[in-house]
Order: sequence, then C-alpha cells, then structure tokens
Amino acid sequence: MAASLKKGITLQQSRSLRFAFLAAVAIKGLDGAIESVAGAIVAIAGTQGIYDFIIRVTAPELELHPASKTVHILRHGAQGLAHASSHFIAIWLLAHGLLKLALAIELLRGKTWIFPVAVVVLAGFVSYMGYRLAGHWSPWLLAFALFDTITIALVLHEWRAERSITR
Repeated sequence: MAASLKKGITLQQSRSLRFAFLAAVAIKGLDGAIESVAGAIVAIAGTQGIYDFIIRVTAPELELHPASKTVHILRHGAQGLAHASSHFIAIWLLAHGLLKLALAIELLRGKTWIFPVAVVVLAGFVSYMGYRLAGHWSPWLLAFALFDTITIALVLHEWRAERSITR
C-alpha cells in the first residue's frame, strides 16, 4: 500500500481498486462455473435437446401471451443454437468456463504466477471478441469485452501492488 501512496493513489482508492479486483474476479469465476455447467448440459442434452426443451417450456406462455418478447427472444436463441454443432459448443463452453474458473480461483488465492497468465488469457478473450465484433455487431459482446478489459487493468494493478508488498 505504501507504494500506491507514493504514486498518488490514496489509501481509499487503493482499497476501492482492491474491492473492484475481487468483485471482477469473483464475477469471472461465477461466469466460468455457469459456462462449465452449460457446457456439460449441452454435452449431455445436445443443442437439439435444448431447443426442444425451450420450445416445450415456452409453449404455454406463448399461448397466453403471443406477443411476449421474452419468449420470442428465448425461442430465437434456441433456434440458432439448434443448428450449431453440439460438440463445438460443449467443448467451447467447458474449456472457456473451466479456464475462467481456474484463473479466478488462483487469482483469489493470491498466487503471483497467475497474474501474467490471467492478463494474457483475458487479452486473448478480448482479442477474439474484437474479431467477432468486427464481423457481427453485438452490444452484449461489446459489454463482455469491456468488462474483460477493465478486469485486465484491475489484475495489472493488483499484480503491481502484490509485487510492491513482496519487495
């Protein structure tokens, strides 16, 4: 913390940045766990099985409220999923989810070796999302890319703070 004070960051700002780091990493870990579970579900049920389930579950609501935007969004998303490769989606979600979960766990444990690894992995995610955004605009994908960019900045700040303490 003393090093942070020398660089013009107040103790309160340093605590706020630490809290933001912990929150961002916890969100990444939770997201990784959710993606891992979703990947396992896709691996077991398949994309067509998920599509069929969503159609069955939303049918009663659609009968009651034919103009329901939520139901139409769910069905549209499921329709796009139904035509995708179950293997690719399952592997992508499992790999992506487990990687984020492992990064979050190690970052929260304070392992110094993980900081540069996390920066590289998150930068890879941001690069890929940028590539995808160039081909197809999505406000959600932009939001995820911005969140990962902020997380990189917080990881770098925390890494510097950890290094200054150990020196």
